Amino acid sequence: MRVESGGQALTLVDEDRLTFGRAKECTICLDPGDAAISRIAGTITREGDVWWLTNASTTRPFAVADEYGFRSVLPPGRRVAVERPVTVLVDGSLAQHDLRLTPPSAPLPAGEPVAEPLTPAVPTEVGAAVVISAADRLAMVALFAGYLREPPQYDPHPRTYAAAAARLDWPRTTLVKRIEYLRARLDEAGVPGMTGHNALVGLAEYALSRELITRDDLRLLR
Repeated sequence: MRVESGGQALTLVDEDRLTFGRAKECTICLDPGDAAISRIAGTITREGDVWWLTNASTTRPFAVADEYGFRSVLPPGRRVAVERPVTVLVDGSLAQHDLRLTPPSAPLPAGEPVAEPLTPAVPTEVGAAVVISAADRLAMVALFAGYLREPPQYDPHPRTYAAAAARLDWPRTTLVKRIEYLRARLDEAGVPGMTGHNALVGLAEYALSRELITRDDLRLLR
């Protein structure tokens, strides 16, 4: 297991046990002066062939973001198997701390990924009638960039239409119409969550889980 945090990288093997938290005795001390962080916030251990991330605190949860950018909360006393790369997010009173976990079965980071150009059209897995155009993808990257960014820029919430349109130098109405038309087509094809007050979150989850947009696409915003 490879663990990266605060500019340092550690490799755990076999019976190694890693701890992280406020205590100076932790393998990774996040901030010894921040009382909002548990003395031992969590541990990483191996049982058999499985690496486990455990919330060792008795009072404070922390978050885990998967490779798609989806965030879940790990309550005190609970643990989760680390089978794919994840980012652990520990909130303090002064800053948010992150640890990047890469299990042995996953490819290790090898520098910045090379961005591939947008293809003219990408068929979805819902139906051949629904096609995601290059402009559709660009609009989604602008809206959902927060899901794709690494901490501390990581933010698992859609941006506003106005902010996303400004990032692309598009009129707001152009972006709204494109996204609404995309949601309507996906809804007609049977994709759930494309309507209602939470429709943008539903579209984000669909696009990220189907890898219609990925971290590589962030380069398109530069």
